[in-house]
Amino acid sequence: MPVKTTFLLVAMISCTVLANLLMKLGADDPPSGTLLGFMSWRTFVGLAAFGFAGLFYAAALRFLPLNAAQSYAAAQFVAVILASWLLLGEPIVVERWIGISLISGGIIVVAAAQNIR
Repeated sequence: MPVKTTFLLVAMISCTVLANLLMKLGADDPPSGTLLGFMSWRTFVGLAAFGFAGLFYAAALRFLPLNAAQSYAAAQFVAVILASWLLLGEPIVVERWIGISLISGGIIVVAAAQNIR
């Protein structure tokens, strides 16, 4: 996969991880007065990060078929789970580790098939 496409996917996944972490942290924050009392600043920044993730994903779609791009995007599920474990101290049970392994294996299969063509 070209470096540009890899960068776009990594940027999308990074923004998605950041967005999820901020949304989780913002869920317990009181609403901010500067945001019309509707949401906390972390929730707002998390939503903006989701927006940037969408922009990076849209750019990646210029270079990848949708089915391959969506398969690579599944890495965000693994990344969010690992980030919540490392940064928020959330436990990962054995069944979730199995799921992480299956998702990772699927991404490797898709990447291998993409390189063959």
